[in-house]
Amino acid sequence: MAKKVLITGGAGFIGSHLAYGLLERGHSVRVLDNLSPQVHPDSQRPAYLSRDVELQIGDVRDVQAVRKALQGVDVVYHLAAMVGVGQSMYEIVQYTAANNLGTAVLLEAVINRPVECLVVASSMSIYGEGLYRRADGTICEGEERSLEQLKAADWELADEVGQPLVPIPTIETKTPSLASVYALSKFDQERMCLVVGRAYGIPTVALRFFNVYGPRQALSNPYTGVLAIFASRYLNNQPPIIYEDGHQKRDFVSVHDVALACRLAMESPQAAGSAINVGSGCQFSVLDIADRMSRALDKGIIPPQVSGRYRAGDIRHCFADISLARKLLGYEPQVSFEKGLTELASWLERQVAVDRFSDANAQLAARGLTL
Repeated sequence: MAKKVLITGGAGFIGSHLAYGLLERGHSVRVLDNLSPQVHPDSQRPAYLSRDVELQIGDVRDVQAVRKALQGVDVVYHLAAMVGVGQSMYEIVQYTAANNLGTAVLLEAVINRPVECLVVASSMSIYGEGLYRRADGTICEGEERSLEQLKAADWELADEVGQPLVPIPTIETKTPSLASVYALSKFDQERMCLVVGRAYGIPTVALRFFNVYGPRQALSNPYTGVLAIFASRYLNNQPPIIYEDGHQKRDFVSVHDVALACRLAMESPQAAGSAINVGSGCQFSVLDIADRMSRALDKGIIPPQVSGRYRAGDIRHCFADISLARKLLGYEPQVSFEKGLTELASWLERQVAVDRFSDANAQLAARGLTL
């Protein structure tokens, strides 16, 4: 049955892809977005947003704007948020207002105007370090590295007796370890939605996105995903800057697969009340990612610059176990990294990126947030 769907933050990267998928299945889509200049430099409706999407320009912190956006709506996807670990460590008020307060405003409006389903975008950042295996085969949770260890450029995690730990896929039962203001705000978004959903009988699902990449990512936003930041550097014939030694491992998932998981969450009653990983189920080092992107963009003559520095809020290894998504959502990634990178490179050929990474890096350094 066709639904009326609201996507907060839906004029952005993930939301615009989700909107297309929902429209293709016969749903009608409304978007509430403040067209933030950091994501939309001209603060205009993006050309990539389907003409069939009803766009209401407004802020999720604005009670009246949210109430208006909810009129006649059956399903809500709450994607509106400020993103980025580094920036969150000094724009604390902005992140807390947009992410925490914005979610609270939305939830109070939903209480007074209930919907059939609420899906909230959470983040892998809430895990901090991922899961690890000890030398004896037992599983443990990675602990935050000390400043002394980081200053010594001793990047890897070890157990209590100094034996190295081996990273393994992280499952949803891993205890959150909130290493940045961004992570804290995403955990608050997730928990607020699940708590309120349960209390008021609103089926609610939290999707913990891993490192999302693909066309339409904001290339001039230095706090967006690592692939977009690397792309912006390469497009300006500059080397990407890699923190630590580049061997930290992440899960990179295509935006098409993320949009698929979002849609499945609406269609899967058994997922209500759950927090679910959305990733590719694969792992790559950051250094490998930079190398693959340089070759895809024919920038092989520009090697990445490994800084050997640490950035506050960063973790060593975290990649997804997607077993629960398979079980509850019937989710199966459709886009291999090779295919997704080829699509991204093709899109990048037609883009102009303003490289603001150096300015962002200087902001962090000036505040003592890099070592």
